[in-house]
Amino acid sequence: MAGEPGPGRNDDQRLADSLRAGDVIALTEVYDTYAPFLYDYCHGLLRDRVEAAGALRNVIIAAREHVHRLTEPDRLRGWLYAIARKECMRRRDSPNRHIGQEAPEADDDLTPEQLARREERRLLAHSALAALNGRQREAIDLSVRHELDEVDVCGVFGIPLEETLALVQKAREDLAAALRAALIAQNHWKDCPSVAALTESWPLTPQTAASLVRHVASCPVCEERETPALPPDRLLSVLPIAAIPAELRLDVLTAATAEDRAGNRRAIAAWTEPFDEYGWPLPYQPAAPRARDRSPRRRGPVLAAVAVAVGMAVLCVGAWSWLHSGNGGTDAAATGPAVPGDSGSPGDSGAPEATPTDPSPTVTSPSPTESESPSKSPSPSKTPSKTPTTKAPAPPTTKAPEPPKAGRLSVQGCSMGNDASCTITITAVGGAVNWRVTGTSGELSASGNGHLSSGETARVTVSRTNVICFGRRSGSVSVAPGGSARVFYC
Repeated sequence: MAGEPGPGRNDDQRLADSLRAGDVIALTEVYDTYAPFLYDYCHGLLRDRVEAAGALRNVIIAAREHVHRLTEPDRLRGWLYAIARKECMRRRDSPNRHIGQEAPEADDDLTPEQLARREERRLLAHSALAALNGRQREAIDLSVRHELDEVDVCGVFGIPLEETLALVQKAREDLAAALRAALIAQNHWKDCPSVAALTESWPLTPQTAASLVRHVASCPVCEERETPALPPDRLLSVLPIAAIPAELRLDVLTAATAEDRAGNRRAIAAWTEPFDEYGWPLPYQPAAPRARDRSPRRRGPVLAAVAVAVGMAVLCVGAWSWLHSGNGGTDAAATGPAVPGDSGSPGDSGAPEATPTDPSPTVTSPSPTESESPSKSPSPSKTPSKTPTTKAPAPPTTKAPEPPKAGRLSVQGCSMGNDASCTITITAVGGAVNWRVTGTSGELSASGNGHLSSGETARVTVSRTNVICFGRRSGSVSVAPGGSARVFYC
């Protein structure tokens, strides 16, 4: 958390390499190093200690199973947060999720006076954060309290780097405006009747906080009020930290290493798939509704109703033919009503589904409503024919040609070492792509655009803009649509 030294990139590299080598001791070190932070993050998303514990267990298991995919081992910490977020989103989507048991707060050795001051600042922080939307609050939490950089946050959210940079920047700006409004409400509410009316309860609700920010931005009285500067890390350092259960360590390490639970680990690892070209898990997507998810109890009444309707139609047609034929219908050519085709159910997506003991999300949809098509009685023939009538020709089944599928980008980074430039590779996968370089991070410069057919490759030169080069640095080049290349320099 903010204010506490986090693991360095060298530790990430070493632990990732040890995990790849199958070192069990490294797994315990990964848990001891990252688990308290990951548990707090999972608890913030799930608001339940049971679900947070289950999510953390699955994160450690999935990390051990998939660590070989990570192309940048020095990003192990951010990669673990990306797995944690996907697992939490999966659990939030489950109708069987456990709710209602929040974890206790981690103990702090504070005096009563310090606790009182912290509580006051905590109410201020909650009132300021209430003005932000959920994505902004999570971005601030990841970048400030959990100290992830924008590249890590980009991987956690699974969005382009330029979108991540804009998100974090806007979140910080909105938090600064919300904090100023909250400080005015806390210290100068008597000076403005509108502020006094908006802040009758404390901390502020999201609706009140948003209204207060809008008011302060346009009120000449509030504009003149001075508020102390409070950096985001100091503001958020007072927020509660969920205490990780002491007994969870043994449970997680046992689940991640016991031989008799290998099948369960494979199923848990499958939940984390798929991954992008850098080995980061793609954002969670709810499963598509499947035919077998629908309740089978509706099929009996529906099929019975269809059978009754068909039987009644056949009887009506038979009676009509018998009445209008000269010999009771024995020579009449009666064409039975066409049975409406089954509307069908959505097919299975074809994706493998793991079935371990953890609750998995189940997406259900209401059973389709059967639509009745009125059957038309056949027109009587003036002269009954003894030869059976031929069937109507089947409608043409030709379909219009489908438009070409849009492709996606596969972007490969580069390392320039002490050189002044290197080349990234851009490849179109699965279809044609119009691409363009949209931005860079770090001391890098790049530009370019073009059109690629499926399988075609383009190369873009990336140059460093710094004059003096020392240490090992990294940045990225963002390529639309949805690509980002990691570049190492110096």
